[in-house]
Amino acid sequence: MLNFISFTSFLLFLSKKVRLVKDIPHERYKIQIFQYNGKYILKIELGQFEQSFKISELDVHGLEEVESMITDTLLKNTLLRFVEMRKDWQEAFSSKNTK
Repeated sequence: MLNFISFTSFLLFLSKKVRLVKDIPHERYKIQIFQYNGKYILKIELGQFEQSFKISELDVHGLEEVESMITDTLLKNTLLRFVEMRKDWQEAFSSKNTK
C-alpha cells in the first residue's frame, strides 16, 4: 500500500506542472508569468540573474491584475536589486580565488 500511495503522490505532483501563462515583451528584461499550485509567479530576468514574486490566485482578480502590478516603479526597483545582486555575486566569486 505504501508504494501505491507514494506512486499516487508522485503522479499528483507531476499533474501540477508549472504553466507559462504570459510572456511580456520588454526591451531590458525577460518577463514571464507562470501559474502553479494556486499561485501566479512573476519572473523577471536580466542576464544571469532573476527575481520572482509569488501571488496567490485568491489575492488578485486574474492575470490582467497581475500584469497591472508590473509598474515602472517595480521595474526600477528590480533593476536596483539586480545591481546589488551582481555586486554580491562578484564579491563572492572573487573571494573564491583568495582561499
